[in-house]
Amino acid sequence: MNVHTPPTLQKLAIQTLVREEAIGMSDLEELAYGLFPELFKEAFDGRYTKLIKALEIALPFHCLPVGSLMRTPDLETLQAVGFHPRVCHHSYVSPTGGKKLQFLDLQNVHHNFWNISTDSEDSDCLAEILDGKQAVKVHLRYALRQHLKVRVDLCIGSCLDEAQAWFLKWAQERKGSLYFCCTKMKIWALPVKALRQISHVFDPKDITELELNTEWILLELAHFIDFHLPNRTRVTEVKCINKFASQFSKFNCLQHLFMFCIHFLRFQMNQVLGCLMTPLKTLSITYSLISQRDLDSFACCQSLFQLKHLELREVVLLDLDLMHLRGLLMKVAGTLETLDLQGCRMKDSQLSVLLPAFKQCSQISNVNYYNDDFSMPFLKDLLQHTANWSKMNVEQYPAPLKCYNEFPQVSVERFAQLCQDLMDTLRAIRQPKTSSFATDICHTCGEC
Repeated sequence: MNVHTPPTLQKLAIQTLVREEAIGMSDLEELAYGLFPELFKEAFDGRYTKLIKALEIALPFHCLPVGSLMRTPDLETLQAVGFHPRVCHHSYVSPTGGKKLQFLDLQNVHHNFWNISTDSEDSDCLAEILDGKQAVKVHLRYALRQHLKVRVDLCIGSCLDEAQAWFLKWAQERKGSLYFCCTKMKIWALPVKALRQISHVFDPKDITELELNTEWILLELAHFIDFHLPNRTRVTEVKCINKFASQFSKFNCLQHLFMFCIHFLRFQMNQVLGCLMTPLKTLSITYSLISQRDLDSFACCQSLFQLKHLELREVVLLDLDLMHLRGLLMKVAGTLETLDLQGCRMKDSQLSVLLPAFKQCSQISNVNYYNDDFSMPFLKDLLQHTANWSKMNVEQYPAPLKCYNEFPQVSVERFAQLCQDLMDTLRAIRQPKTSSFATDICHTCGEC
């Protein structure tokens, strides 16, 4: 039997006010602080744009975390949020010292702001968010010079949707009067116009997480970094790539770097990673080409010496010497938590170079070696080097080569027998939590 809690009288009253839009600016000025979040949510969910604009003007809070209300991009409500001149162009301080909106958060993350109610004005939650009464009085002329900060996470695919296109245009038009901050930026292949807008609006020093999923041609790369490319020669190509790599020195707080299909950075990884200003926690390079020089540079880049997550998925290491990769793993043995080497097509002799480092990785909790080419004896040897992995949660190994015949096809019976043998070996060393062995992808069904 389902029991539905009836709405409170306060909730019903707010719904009525919003539906009838029976509330004016003078009423909003006298509204209890705790009613603002609930009233704003009702107006936002119902797309009452006039009320949204009025609430922003009267808002007694420094921060409006409206991004958590935007479950899907909506142009109409986004335009309402970015409409009023006082809200959009400057933070505002009333003559009595009560601070108005200074920070517009468009990130889709949970915020305690929306849990405030009228009976929580003295709570710690409200004290953290509402500090208008305690604000130090600031001269009005000075306050009007302070830019409203707009924070957003940017995730753009191969084309812009309507809301994204409007936001970038709005941001570009108001860049001189607002401060736009992007902490997480994810970019796929984009039209040239969008690339220019993004590079002009957002300051790289605010980005903590950057994901580049693109097979840019040189012309697109040049547009992204405002590089003049009059004609394509090897010299201009190198200059363009070098300028792109040098841009990473502007990322003052970058912690997570994801690169997908970034083939043009082959031979340039040392320059990219070497100029980072802060240590990375995550380095992910997938479906990309890297050179021996790139791999060797890992052990020399201080920006990698505090890594928690290293992913080289579908980066073919078949013909490369992994000695310097071992050097990196030894340096991060005390911090590394996840290691993903799926699809690197490594052989026994290559991964054996890394075994001494694996012994030292005491914090590791997730490894993936799927789609690598290991023999049965080597897999047993690999497992023997994991005795120190007491924090391991998920470990994924390739089926031994002996599971395949000459065609190559998988012998199901042999697969079951050999994998059971490997599990027995693993259980004799330590107690695994989630362990699996998988074959290569079957070309018939598309599954392991």
